[in-house]
Amino acid sequence: MPRDLPSGTVTFLFTDIEGSTRLLQELGAEAYGRALTQHRRALGEAFARHGGVEVDAQGDAVFVAFPTAPGALSAAQEARDALADGPVRVRMGLHTGTPHIDDAGYVGVDVHKGARICAIGHGGQVLVSAATAALIGPDGLRDLGEHRLKDLSAPERIYQLGTDEFPPLTSLHQTNLPIPATPFLGRERELAEVVRM
Repeated sequence: MPRDLPSGTVTFLFTDIEGSTRLLQELGAEAYGRALTQHRRALGEAFARHGGVEVDAQGDAVFVAFPTAPGALSAAQEARDALADGPVRVRMGLHTGTPHIDDAGYVGVDVHKGARICAIGHGGQVLVSAATAALIGPDGLRDLGEHRLKDLSAPERIYQLGTDEFPPLTSLHQTNLPIPATPFLGRERELAEVVRM
């Protein structure tokens, strides 16, 4: 784990290649390997230029921390633009928070929220949380409304960098019903039986 991780208010940037398995099958292992190398180089250069520190990389996904939200957004835009003409379509999600740091790295809901924001996007799309948008201002951002993210209780307002059109986000179905605090809601009889066992 890098010891030079930004602390305090940190902006996380998560990336993931859309359809990586399909792309591997279409290109073949050798061409896919070259595309993946170009992808990693473009991301690494853009992130380093804007003060990003790589926290983790697994397969085709990268997790980077930035000391500033504007730096993270600039890095995401630069990386997206560098990959625009290639076969690799990268989705990115940014979220800002004040995570706990321990020996293993960052810990806290902000890490999970950033990853979930990335996961609902599409290749070529950069998504931004409300917390990050508040720090960088509205210029260049498009409000996509509130979206429910997997395993998080409250909806999150999501913004998109730029005005490009994409399919709807793959967030959870939006309803006007509250998210139950427990999966046992409405199952008092069954719960009582379990307690008696």
